[in-house]
Amino acid sequence: MGNNNTIIFFFMFFIAAFTAFAQSAGLRYALIPENPRPGEPVTIGVAGGENAGLTSAALLSGGQRLARASFFAVAGEADQSFMAAVLTVPSTAKPGAAVINVESAGGLAGAIPLHIAEREFTSEVIELNEALTDIRTAYDPRKIRESEQLWAVLGRTGSDIYYSGSFSPPVTSTRRTGFFGDRRVFRYSDGNSEASIHAGVDYGVPVGTPVSACGSGRVVLARFRIVTGNSVIIEHLPGIYSLYYHLDKIEVSAGDMVDTGTLLGRSGATGLATGPHLHWEIRVSGENTDPDAFVGRPVLDKDAILGKLNGGVPKTDVLERQP
Repeated sequence: MGNNNTIIFFFMFFIAAFTAFAQSAGLRYALIPENPRPGEPVTIGVAGGENAGLTSAALLSGGQRLARASFFAVAGEADQSFMAAVLTVPSTAKPGAAVINVESAGGLAGAIPLHIAEREFTSEVIELNEALTDIRTAYDPRKIRESEQLWAVLGRTGSDIYYSGSFSPPVTSTRRTGFFGDRRVFRYSDGNSEASIHAGVDYGVPVGTPVSACGSGRVVLARFRIVTGNSVIIEHLPGIYSLYYHLDKIEVSAGDMVDTGTLLGRSGATGLATGPHLHWEIRVSGENTDPDAFVGRPVLDKDAILGKLNGGVPKTDVLERQP
């Protein structure tokens, strides 16, 4: 009990000591939402951050860093500009208290407390035939190269803002055969099995169903991959990408600029697919993110962020300033 009281004391001491630093730096923050569930994105807006050299935001819980995202500038009229970062609470995160460290070139600039809410995910077992088992398990240098190329794309954080509204579903059908965060067990043809977490949403649609862009952006990948079949990836915001897998046909090329509703291709069953469907996925700084969260609200809601920044939100709490 004594150790816990000591930890709480030092925790409160750091908050009090470095809140003064944040106030002197003129930093104000907005956090949306304040109680995210695992798999959901969190948007951090900071006023005055452009003059504080802010670089990144890091989510920590239980002393472990769970996610990290870079800040980017959001331009506006006069005092309407701010710095923003979007990160995702991993689907494996445990509920409870957490903190977002606001990092600058000079060290830790501030910290924002938040609470990770509870969430349950469904479980399922997927039987794979010999051909699909090989796609997942057989050694192939091409798969390694394709994986490296994919992460090179998803790991990039530019500065362009192509879209800041709510996303639209990529197909008109509402029939789903897989959900975000499903805890899966792949049962292989040789009797072995392997656990996996489903990174997106599967729509059970027939081959040839039109697949549209969920939001405006730039196509950064459009080609066949062994595991995901015919694939398209769109960049929407710095570090935020939407992915469309197992297409039968691709209708766009890398470098194309697309709008919400632009035809990207036709659904199919290419790659690791047990039947015709569209796998739709969102990645935020590499972390798989619930697509429904993007349909429900704009991830970069400027009005909501500015409303909090200009509405008397307390100065950023700071846990510890790096030397």
